Amino acid sequence: MNDELSPEDELRLNVLFNTELKAVRIDESTMTLWALTPRGEASVPLKPTERADRYLKRVREQLSGHALGSPGGYPVHLTRWTRQSQSGLSVQHLAQLLLIAEEEAVVAVVHSPALTEELARYAWWCMPTIENARLMLMRDVVCRSTIGRMLAEYLIENLAFLHEDDVGILDTVAVMLYSGVLSDAERLAIWRRGGSRNSYYVAFLELQSDNLPGPRAARTDHPSVPQLAGNPYSTMLDKALSGQGQTFLATTGLVLERPEIQEVVNHTLSALANWCAPLRQLDEATRSAARAALLAAAPQFESECDALDALAAADADSVRPIFLKTTAIGSLMRRKIQPVVTPLLDAIAALRRQP
Repeated sequence: MNDELSPEDELRLNVLFNTELKAVRIDESTMTLWALTPRGEASVPLKPTERADRYLKRVREQLSGHALGSPGGYPVHLTRWTRQSQSGLSVQHLAQLLLIAEEEAVVAVVHSPALTEELARYAWWCMPTIENARLMLMRDVVCRSTIGRMLAEYLIENLAFLHEDDVGILDTVAVMLYSGVLSDAERLAIWRRGGSRNSYYVAFLELQSDNLPGPRAARTDHPSVPQLAGNPYSTMLDKALSGQGQTFLATTGLVLERPEIQEVVNHTLSALANWCAPLRQLDEATRSAARAALLAAAPQFESECDALDALAAADADSVRPIFLKTTAIGSLMRRKIQPVVTPLLDAIAALRRQP
């Protein structure tokens, strides 16, 4: 068994090592090593002298020895902490990890809180994947840069490839909304995808509940809600009957009527709990007094207050006992959670019903 690279590859790698390398990747399908330098991309067609996987291991050992001073190759322990906190890694060490042509090392860089705009660009050149785009857009330094916009465009283009991957849709839409790099037209286009797959709506409900695209009309009796300073029922009723409130309630109802997976249910109920925070954070005595004051001023809203109480009592814990006993999805899951969801849908209908 040959323990060395071919003379041609040895020479080409030594030439590369004398340049200012920024990042290295290997295309295993064509057996080509690509390097990113200040002058652009450089390619090295590899000439294996043994089985391809063994030869590539030796190439990576050479890269690791040059970049990390580790002649034994890529440090195996990295694979155990890659997806954990990397607060101890310096920018210099992260830059070195991009020179060893190991995907797991690139992921380590992407996960690091020390990630910079420059490192993000090099990591993206090494490994342009949906997961890496999502992870990097969670960093404010990336969101504020031009690469943040590029990553968002990539995710928008690749949303269609997620098909029925509801978790992937949840995560991707959430990170794009969090990044703040979407235009109003892009936000609306993503929102409209919810018409065919309601998981697209969920991140909007969680992150932008009071700023949903394409708001519906307010309920006709919205102007008659008493404006009682410091009264949480007045606050919640005013919000629920507004255009944004009606949009939130209608969309939450659409999702809860036909969720496909448990994660969609959990996230939607969490969004509902956050929306109802003004009521949820009160003790029973304070809530009772606030409700009485609201109804004294506007007794016609008693059924709406009942509905708000029902919604405020729900959160992800409401379905936890059910989900602990089943991995069901689709129609079977919907039947199992019906005792929790049906009262919520009734409450939503009451708040959307025109007087």
